[in-house]
Amino acid sequence: MTLRSRRAALWERVPGGRDGRLMLWVAFVDRTGSGLWAAVSVLYFTYVAGLSIAQVGTLVAAAGAVGIAGAPIGGRLADRLPLSRVLIVFQLLRALASAALLTTDNYALLLVYSAVGSFGDRSANVLTKLYAARVAGPDRVRYQAVSRTLANAGWAVGGLAAAAALAMGSTAVYQWLLTGDALSFVGAALITARCAEPPSPSRTVAKSGDPAPAARPTGPWRDRTYLAYVATEAILFMDDAVFKVGLPLWTVHATDAPHGLVPLLMVLNNVMVVGLQVPLAKFGATTRAAHRLLFPLSAVFAAAGVTMAASAVGGAVPASIFLIVATAAFTLAEMIHATVSWELSIALAPGDAQGTYLGVHGLAQSAQRSLGPLAVTAAIATGPLGWTAFGAVIAVTCGIQHRLVRDRLPRPALSVPPVTVSEH
Repeated sequence: MTLRSRRAALWERVPGGRDGRLMLWVAFVDRTGSGLWAAVSVLYFTYVAGLSIAQVGTLVAAAGAVGIAGAPIGGRLADRLPLSRVLIVFQLLRALASAALLTTDNYALLLVYSAVGSFGDRSANVLTKLYAARVAGPDRVRYQAVSRTLANAGWAVGGLAAAAALAMGSTAVYQWLLTGDALSFVGAALITARCAEPPSPSRTVAKSGDPAPAARPTGPWRDRTYLAYVATEAILFMDDAVFKVGLPLWTVHATDAPHGLVPLLMVLNNVMVVGLQVPLAKFGATTRAAHRLLFPLSAVFAAAGVTMAASAVGGAVPASIFLIVATAAFTLAEMIHATVSWELSIALAPGDAQGTYLGVHGLAQSAQRSLGPLAVTAAIATGPLGWTAFGAVIAVTCGIQHRLVRDRLPRPALSVPPVTVSEH
């Protein structure tokens, strides 16, 4: 079998059939556009729009705050309307918001357009996850791993393209990068339009002979266990802040490692996710398997905090080694948690309210975007002890989550049919 035929065979084995494969292209195109824009957005607002540092900070914070509402609202709409059509609407909303940024340097309008884009981004994120869960069915963990791999590859492609474009040193480059970001959302919408509507338990038409449905769940806002689970997720998602804020600042200000190591650590993170996310997914292929992963995840987080603290030792070589090990540990934790979070967030949600529940789960990532940077900067300010405590707190949270959701997991099927004993 040739290499091309092997790749084709692997592509055909992607869960979800044709629609699942199309949605993988959506993830790649979407993240490529995001990679173009994410690295230069602050520079665009500073050098092209002419905003001050304080204005840029306020704009980013306000847009992020509005985006928090996108996850629950998008999920709720998906339980009531055709999922693929709702996803297309939000993708086009993101495209319009990005394109609108090109039309003005007025601060108020830039803030509004950024907020609309952030709202659409958080909504589309939840809807894409829900589509994958519905189309992949029991193979959703493996599908998530493949999707995440392609998304990271797309992000890397976009980031490299942005870095090459910035070398030109022209303000027009920023506008072209933003245009590419807007076009990526249009491309994602066009690909989504080719996807069929996945099966939805929340809109199944009951027949006259069907048994009466069970009482509808009261929803995630009254589900204390699920809300507590989401609260623990906000802490476990803090690995994101480690890579965006913690590692760069700690490397530069608290270690003897060369500053040029920072981008290499980011490359290591990306390469590990692309190469290992799919193989690791097999260890969490079922709900109970994903639940069991919380214990090794706890150990990895604790080890990552300790090695980050150890990087404060004197000398460029030992500091660099410890930073590389810490980056690998945090990346491993990121990949394991991605598998666990994907499976548990869906398994704990009632079948006829998955969109609403996943929307609430999306608040964990939104909350982390505010709390995460505060937590890692506090760890940096405290020094090595702060990083040790940071890893320990997340490790303990893994244990709390394991205990919290244990009684809500689906019970394994009996290996033999139950025996009915009749009395005579």
